[in-house]
Amino acid sequence: MNKNELLKKFGKNVKIERIKKDLTREQLSEIMEVSVNYLSGVECGKANMSLGKVLELAQFLGTDIENLLNFK
Repeated sequence: MNKNELLKKFGKNVKIERIKKDLTREQLSEIMEVSVNYLSGVECGKANMSLGKVLELAQFLGTDIENLLNFK
């Protein structure tokens, strides 16, 4: 797996968890205090998120960090 594949799989996991919580990108970006463009980039696999932000994201989504980092 290369970096681009990793980012795309992570972004897909983020989108799935966000939709499960019935949140729009706008709502989640406001909660996380990041721009909608940044969150969109993460979900599309074009932006890289720090591990600290990944942990915050998991907490905001009420999910385990492992769900976001599951690449199978």
